Amino acid sequence: MKTDVVVLGAGIVGLSTAIHLARRGRSVVLLDRRGAGEETSYGNAGLIQREGVFPYGFPHDFGALFRYALNNTIDAHYHLRALPGLVPFLARYWWNSGFTQHQTIASLYAPLIEHSVSEHEDLILASGAGNLIRKNGWMKVFRTDKARDEAYREAERLSSGFGVRHQKLSSSELKTIEPSIRIELAGGLRWSDPWSIYDPHSLVTSYLNYFQSLGGRLMAGDAATIEHVLEGAGWRVATPEGPLEAGQAVVALGPWADTVTRKLGYRFPLAVKRGYHMHYGAAEGAELNNWVLDAEKGYFLAPMMRGIRLTTGAEFAHRDAPKTPVQLDRAERVARDFFPLAERRDPEPWMGARPCTPDMMPIIGKAPRHEGLWFAFGHAHHGMTLGPVTGRALAEAMTGERTVIDIKPYRPGRFLA
Repeated sequence: MKTDVVVLGAGIVGLSTAIHLARRGRSVVLLDRRGAGEETSYGNAGLIQREGVFPYGFPHDFGALFRYALNNTIDAHYHLRALPGLVPFLARYWWNSGFTQHQTIASLYAPLIEHSVSEHEDLILASGAGNLIRKNGWMKVFRTDKARDEAYREAERLSSGFGVRHQKLSSSELKTIEPSIRIELAGGLRWSDPWSIYDPHSLVTSYLNYFQSLGGRLMAGDAATIEHVLEGAGWRVATPEGPLEAGQAVVALGPWADTVTRKLGYRFPLAVKRGYHMHYGAAEGAELNNWVLDAEKGYFLAPMMRGIRLTTGAEFAHRDAPKTPVQLDRAERVARDFFPLAERRDPEPWMGARPCTPDMMPIIGKAPRHEGLWFAFGHAHHGMTLGPVTGRALAEAMTGERTVIDIKPYRPGRFLA
């Protein structure tokens, strides 16, 4: 079998890339060991984060570092046995999270974020998935005046620097907006520009159906079997239907990108932040009307199609280590005091791994040492947000068009000697 392009990985980044290539007349096979959007893209807070100009940094204040070192928080957890291997990554991550470095990174990251909603909107309209979207932003709520005022100051800086809109909410306004919240709050902050997704997996499925309507094909296969076919200047990968040959290949495997890149001689400083979610019913006739972050506790509640989804912060661990959903248990205890959650609706906690780079920016672009090989991974917390704009920009680069944004800041070569 032959195709113009094989895209390895059917998460939101790979699928978006495949769609934009198919739109440009390329024959495309999307290859995954599972279905579309069944790994990292399956479980997330369901946000298209237009406000997320500053990627999530590593804290620099001593109080936060001490708190995380105790390893008993909701927003961060680590496996002690994984730390020795993570030290080089964490050191670079900490350095890049300093004020000056983080400001520079935000200026380079902003063009991606700026196109996040508009590029999703394009695919949402094309795939008829508007029923899965809400367009009124999301909220942070605060338990103390100090946290509220700090967040307000940061929001003002973000709005003035990058044009992201926000609304300050008083405690009385929050009671009107979310009457089922049980605790007294000091105030809230609504980011107005982001969109919310009622079911991320259903959105990915809608995009897949659209891709297939363009003539694209989803196939099962093992991305790790890919090899460079020197005589044909192309690529070959094993599938249950026999070898598949392609003129170009895209590695969009998220946290599993190293299964291919290392084999081909690339050593990227890629780590993972694992995360968990669980769905719940609502007790006492309660309703959650918004996507809500309990900012000082570090968990998120979202009114999804399957129930109220509770998501945790980051777990630093080996990618394939067994689940340790201690953050979810901690969050659930706090969340039940915050909002009247009822029964758990999932048989077990979902876990996913976010692929992260130490400079907090994704790897997008042509492989430096191979013809016809392209990379699109490392989007950390913003994979769902940035999948469509990444897919468009990469497809444009692959087909020789002018890219919607300059992708040089995300070039693979920045990590390679």
